[in-house]
This record gives sequence, C-alpha cells and structure tokens, in this order.
Amino acid sequence: MTDSKIETHPLKPFLPANAKLLMLGSFPPPKSRWKMDFYYPNYQNDMWRIFGLCFFQDKNYFLDLEHKNFHLNKIIEFLNATGIAISDTAQQVIRLKGNASDKFLQIHQNMDIAALLKQKPECRSIMTTGDKATDTLMQSMPVETEKPQIGQSTQSYLANREIRLYRMPSSSRAYPLALEKKAEAYLSLFKEIGLL
Repeated sequence: MTDSKIETHPLKPFLPANAKLLMLGSFPPPKSRWKMDFYYPNYQNDMWRIFGLCFFQDKNYFLDLEHKNFHLNKIIEFLNATGIAISDTAQQVIRLKGNASDKFLQIHQNMDIAALLKQKPECRSIMTTGDKATDTLMQSMPVETEKPQIGQSTQSYLANREIRLYRMPSSSRAYPLALEKKAEAYLSLFKEIGLL
C-alpha cells in the first residue's frame, strides 16, 4: 500500500440541542468534491435531495440550482428545528484509491459514537447511510447486535440506553436505486420515529 496517508475527519459532529436521531455516514469525500463545509457536500450525492423530497416534497428544496451548490443555511436551520444530528462512523481513514468510494476506504480509527450519544440524552435512534457505515457501527457496539437489513431496523444498547438502529440505502448515486425509492425508505423511518 503506497501513499497510505491517514486522514482525520475534517468536520465536527453536528449535534442539535434537541437531537432525536443520529445520522451516520462513513467519511466525507475528498475536499476537491466539496461544495460546502458540511456533511454530504458532494453535489452528486443525493442525501439533501432525499431530505427535500421527504420533508418538503421537493428534491431541490436544499439546492442552489443556479450555482450547482447547496443552501447550507437552510440545511442547518432544518436540522436544528427537526432534531437530526449528523456524524460519521470513522474518525480516521486511509483512502486506498484516493476517491470517495466506501469500497476503497480503510477505517484507521472509529468515531466514538457512545460519547456523542452521551451528549444527547433524548437521542434513541441511529440511522446509518450505507453498508460501510453500518459495518463500522456494528464493530463499535458494546453488545452483540444483529445487523439490520436495508430499510429495516434492529434494537441494541449503547451509552446506557436502548437504541434503535436503522440501516438506510446509500445516498450515493453509485448505489443502484432510484432517488424516489430511496426517499420512500427514509420517509418511513422519519415517520416511525416521529419526525414527520
């Protein structure tokens, strides 16, 4: 493995005061892909389109179409109002191919998810957005936990409380599912935990 440079997570966890859901991806893409200094910053990633469809019936709600960018202030305002926290499952990684693909992401150090939850006592739901994030989270669980299927959930225990783990389809366009179908899966989760 040549050029095995360890990257440390460039963003602080986003933790609203009233967080009820913690959303976990794997790790941000290389900085060259970023359109904003926040989670899911790649314009080609569909996460904020999924959120737009679920909460506003408009996939472009969080998008600045004219500049091929995002409305970061709208995203932050929405997450704070709704109580959705965001972080990633990896604190440090090595990119084996220098790209954003989870397949070529080697986790060097896991994020301390229990420490994040301890700061947010109301948070009893965790959602992972992709297979790598789910597998990494499973390694961090202090009790044996069944890995949920895509679009499903499982019960576990973390940070001195019962936690419901939801595994969602990846918002990456490399994941072969139509945007509307992905949004349907997220919508049922948001309804189940009372965000909609």
